[in-house]
Amino acid sequence: MRIMFVGDSMTIGSAGDLTWRYRMWQHLCASHGGPFRIVGPRRELYDPAAGAPVSLDYAAADFPERAQAHLAGWGEGWHHMAPVIGEAVRAHRVDTLLISLGLIDLGFYTDAGQTAENVRRFVAAAREAAPHVSAVLLPVIPNVRAREEPAFAAEVECFNELLAKAVAELDAPGSELLLASEPPGWDLDRHTYDGTHPNAEGEHRIAEAFATAMHQAWDMGGPYQRAAGL
Repeated sequence: MRIMFVGDSMTIGSAGDLTWRYRMWQHLCASHGGPFRIVGPRRELYDPAAGAPVSLDYAAADFPERAQAHLAGWGEGWHHMAPVIGEAVRAHRVDTLLISLGLIDLGFYTDAGQTAENVRRFVAAAREAAPHVSAVLLPVIPNVRAREEPAFAAEVECFNELLAKAVAELDAPGSELLLASEPPGWDLDRHTYDGTHPNAEGEHRIAEAFATAMHQAWDMGGPYQRAAGL
């Protein structure tokens, strides 16, 4: 199994973070009964001081270089990933995508309908590169802006409905699409450090959302369990 994480700032993480990617890697190491590999064209974290993804300062010493791979970017969304996903899937022989995108699109680039069309472009490009690729997609998690701006909250809700519809329509035998649930009990004040980006507890909950979806729908791995001390 060759897994690629695709996401925005919540997925790439910033210098000194563990990231939910690390939590998911730990979960798969502990629960997945077969071989797997994390793949992707990037390894870096975002460095706020440099204003660029140039850091390799992961907080976990046991996170091996080979598992740090991803296709995620600070300020990137479906709008940015749809044009590049095909090449990334082809080059890294990806068969499973774990995707968390959309907030940045709705905030700066496209409305709900346009963002949903980019989801469809993304899926088509990924399948052109690898016809049997499967994907787990996380709905947009409302952030502090959604809490403070009803119009933005409505746009997030509309997109999540369109995302669910797209997943249902595009799901196919041999190239399954799976919609994860919002992370359990998500609370901006307790699970983020700034109203958007996950803290340690938020990282666990995002990883748990993906792990639960994969276990329940595909019998992959097991129920999410946290590593001791983390």
